Order: sequence, then C-alpha cells, then structure tokens
Amino acid sequence: MNRNGPPQEGDVWRYPYLWRWQDARNETEGRKNRPVSFVAVTKTVSGEHLLFVLPVTSKEPDTGAHAIEIPQTELRRAGLDSALRLWIVIDEYNLDILERSFYFEPGERLGSFSPKFRSTIVRQFRQLFSVRRSKPVKRFE
Repeated sequence: MNRNGPPQEGDVWRYPYLWRWQDARNETEGRKNRPVSFVAVTKTVSGEHLLFVLPVTSKEPDTGAHAIEIPQTELRRAGLDSALRLWIVIDEYNLDILERSFYFEPGERLGSFSPKFRSTIVRQFRQLFSVRRSKPVKRFE
C-alpha cells in the first residue's frame, strides 16, 4: 500500500473534517482527525487536485439524513474498526485543494474501498449533488 501518494477516489484517510454545523458557528478547524473517504479527486484548470471529502462516523444518522452504512468486508478493506457500525455521510462534504491544503497530511491513508462499494458511494453522492442536497464546506481560499 502506497501511504505517501496522493489520495484517489475511494481511498480512506485521516483528516480533520469540518462539519457543516461547525462551519455555521464560524469554526475553522475540525475537532479531531477522523476517517474520511474521497468521493472524487479531480483536477482544476490550473492543474491542482480538488478533493471531495466525505466523513465517516459511528453516529447513526438521523431520520432524513443521507448516509451509507459500511459493510463489514469494506470496513476491513478500508482499515477501519470492524467492531463498530460506521456510516459514510453523503449529504455534506468538505471541498479542499490538495496542493494548498492546511489540513491534508500525507501518509494518513488507512486503506481503500472496493470498486463496487466505491461505485455505490459515488452514485448516491452524485444523485444528491445534482439536486443540491449535498452541501459543501469549503476548506480553501
């Protein structure tokens, strides 16, 4: 496993995710490093890597929230604690630029989801994104 390369779609890393409710309170720092998944890594016109970052949480989603429970096999594949029930939240995300990030730390890769599970995450995220039901927290200037 290459722990030092740039993040790829479906990778799981540690990252100080900033929740929307924290951003609404004008907080600028995530309170802890948590597992996150990169739902998309695209290049900007200037050639920088734009990161779409989804949080992983052990808190069961509220009714009406959009999240995907991570199956046991995927927990192990991604380097997550298989003794816990974990979800990927898809109705909010952090938007960051790799080359300018104050938050992304190389070497924090935990693992990666399988192509099939990654495709499920991407499909559901894109559905919410396309109707603006997944809200960003911008982590760059």
